[in-house]
Amino acid sequence: MPFQPNLPRIFFSKIGNQKLRTAIWTGVDKGFGKRTPLLFFNGIGANLEIAQLFADTFTGRDIITFDMPGIGGSPDPTFPYRPWWVAKAAKQILTDNGYHRVDVLGVSWGGGPAQQFAWQNKAMTRRLVLCATSPGWTMVPGNPKALSKMASPKRYIDRDFLKKNFETLYGDAAEHSGEFTVNMVPPSVKGYLFQLGAMMGWSSLPIARRIRARTLIIMGSKDHIVPPINGRILHALYRRSRLEIIDGAGHLFLLTRREETVDLIRDFFSEPEMPIPHAEPVEVPSVAASFVHANDSARAHA
Repeated sequence: MPFQPNLPRIFFSKIGNQKLRTAIWTGVDKGFGKRTPLLFFNGIGANLEIAQLFADTFTGRDIITFDMPGIGGSPDPTFPYRPWWVAKAAKQILTDNGYHRVDVLGVSWGGGPAQQFAWQNKAMTRRLVLCATSPGWTMVPGNPKALSKMASPKRYIDRDFLKKNFETLYGDAAEHSGEFTVNMVPPSVKGYLFQLGAMMGWSSLPIARRIRARTLIIMGSKDHIVPPINGRILHALYRRSRLEIIDGAGHLFLLTRREETVDLIRDFFSEPEMPIPHAEPVEVPSVAASFVHANDSARAHA
């Protein structure tokens, strides 16, 4: 029987004057009951469908995520925003959909809003997982060759450019580029730049010691964007933290070393052991609709 992805319910959430395209993957009960829902903050420029492979592997709980303004299917931002606004928007999305206590996972750029959410919403946050991320503006920077290619969204627009520079960018082998690009939708230039600017001057140094949630920090030893020293800094900051460094992994280990990463997260959550389902990287139907939206937006602003 061919693999069938667990497709999310996708809809728009209204946060003030801004619409945010939102996705909820419904977890399956494997005899242990539904687990705590997982709030997922994605990386810079990454549309919500990129989380599909992770959602197909990490199947025991509801997963909630959303596109940042100007990313994926969300309209361009109407104003500059900061991590506190992203955390506030996430809380409204959760409460509007009946979620009042969650585990929180942040990847790369999303690690900043994840930490901000855990601080702003202490009672709502059970546990915190930080993948390939840093304390923000106070991070130890990565390889200049990789960082220079992060300044624009070209890697999302030109797939040949991404494949050619995949290992330089992320530290992961180029053979894994297809897993990343299969559900990739280019962000708008405005959306990407606003997202990049949202973290300017922000640091978790003043708040980390006051975050009560138990925290798992996972880093890749070959990450060219966020060197693993940043994970060690976070581990020193968080009172109740555990650090795991995946040997030989690059920045995208949540995709390229998915089973190993999921095992670490399940162990941290004290979930019972169970087989990890095999998931194929297949394009989900909502990607085509997102491309239509992105093209319409580009024509409207031409």
